Amino acid sequence: MPDARWLHPGAWWVWALGMAAAASRTTNPLLLLLLIAVAAIVVQARRPEEPWGRSFGFFVRLGIIVIVVRVAIQLLFGAAVGTTRLVDLPGVTLPVWMAGVRLGGDVMLEALLMALYDGLRLATILICIGAANSLASPTRLLKSVPAALYELGVSVVVALTFAPQLVSDIDRLRTARRLRGRRTTGLRAIGSAAIPVLEGALERSVTLAAAMDSRGYGRRGPLSASQRRTTSALLLGGLVAAAIGMFALVGSGSPAVLGLPLLLLGAAAAIGALVLAGRTRVRTRYRPDPWSLPEWCVAGSGVAVVAAFTIGSLVDPVGMQTPFDPPTWPGLPLPALAGMAIALLPAVAAPPLPQPASAPAHVREEVAA
Repeated sequence: MPDARWLHPGAWWVWALGMAAAASRTTNPLLLLLLIAVAAIVVQARRPEEPWGRSFGFFVRLGIIVIVVRVAIQLLFGAAVGTTRLVDLPGVTLPVWMAGVRLGGDVMLEALLMALYDGLRLATILICIGAANSLASPTRLLKSVPAALYELGVSVVVALTFAPQLVSDIDRLRTARRLRGRRTTGLRAIGSAAIPVLEGALERSVTLAAAMDSRGYGRRGPLSASQRRTTSALLLGGLVAAAIGMFALVGSGSPAVLGLPLLLLGAAAAIGALVLAGRTRVRTRYRPDPWSLPEWCVAGSGVAVVAAFTIGSLVDPVGMQTPFDPPTWPGLPLPALAGMAIALLPAVAAPPLPQPASAPAHVREEVAA
């Protein structure tokens, strides 16, 4: 059994983004539900007992809201797709100068299935991102950001911690209201909780700003004019070359020299510019997280599920994209099932989380007294 330690947060994000990318490649509802189940199993097995570790349920509820809203929009403004009529409802077709949108009208089975599949796919992507929020420590993620991208990394990490902190604040306020014998549901309870939540967000912002200032955030080392021009030229030229190479790869009729070679050359130039820029940042790391076999297994499982869904799209495109007109029972392509089996690997490959140290016996006795 591996020693208890924190897994590198980058491995969790590679796994979660791989799951989200796999979900974007299919509209099969069975596969999407299985992806949600895989994310839930891994979160349940390796979720830490931290405030941000309880954010997975928030993203699940957000996904359900997305599905409901997508179906409701289809019912109110959707076009008449299909021939299987479920409910006869009155409808109004707006004039041509208002894009000819139809309000209401007959409810078709095919249109509902189309909206359900689209909403479920978006909900699955959100839930996979929520799994990463619940598994990866935001502070450890910021510590692992390269020095050249540290300022950008701070902004990203602050944005990623918004939802977990919001869930933690709402849970704390609901517990306090419950202990005082007040209602925790309804519009009145939500309105009374808005001010404390905003106050907590403002307090965290001030505390974060003070901590960043005390640690010398944004401090840079000496950089000559020639080094600055070289770094800027490498970064700009690398990004332009990578963009041209990517366009040549996806476009038909482009010369072969403008495809993969130009993309690799641009990526190498951009990475070199980031390395040079990182040397000007005055930054130290305390006990950096290791990247060893468990991290490779977790990240590799995320890459494997994307590859499996890509192979499934080539081998069985009908199974990956379930038709809704006419309605067809979804299948289960074998490559996608194999990829999801590999995606379960983090539940056992990730090391167990370290248990918080318990207080000494004399301290527990004093607290009990």
